[in-house]
Amino acid sequence: QWIDSGNRTCPITKLPLSENPSLIPNHALRSLISNFAHVSPKESSRPRTQQEHSQSQSQALISTLISRSSSNASKLESLTRLVRLTKRDSLIRRKVTESGAVRAALDCVDSCNQVLQEKSLSLLLNLSLEDDNKVGLVADGVIRRIVAVLRVGSPDCKAIAATLLTSLAVVEVNKATIGSFPDAISALVYLLRVGNDRERKESATALYALCSFPDN
Repeated sequence: QWIDSGNRTCPITKLPLSENPSLIPNHALRSLISNFAHVSPKESSRPRTQQEHSQSQSQALISTLISRSSSNASKLESLTRLVRLTKRDSLIRRKVTESGAVRAALDCVDSCNQVLQEKSLSLLLNLSLEDDNKVGLVADGVIRRIVAVLRVGSPDCKAIAATLLTSLAVVEVNKATIGSFPDAISALVYLLRVGNDRERKESATALYALCSFPDN
């Protein structure tokens, strides 16, 4: 639309484009958008008191998640509700990240409980929607967990793990880090060969995102 309107500059940098610019569809970003439930205008304009209630609720859920004394059932309930809250609220995503809950979520990814693992991966995927979180999640060791899940996780967990890699690969430096991690690309290729439809779709999208970095 930008080019069809007669513009011949980059809308971000304002630098001039070539006469016939070669445009490459960003399938990885499009896949992430399609997987994200957009907030309706009604939800985005909800009363401030409801936003405050959601943030207060999130603090209690975070406390339960990071507490060493919490049972797996309690953590699962907290993760389930945090996934719903972080999917639509950027402020809560940042609050969860700043609270130290990422480490607790990563520990849950290591769990043998597949439901707990799935919910923790979903939470990490939501947190990765924030650009500021993408490098931090990699620094916290999320790649090791993702590769392990791609190898031995349930089908749903494998699909979410591949989607999470796609989200992290939006940042250029992460593409190099993921590509150099032992078994990361080979695990995606294996999933592309033997996975179900959803697994193959998500692994193909992740590989597409990673392979825009030449060394990969």
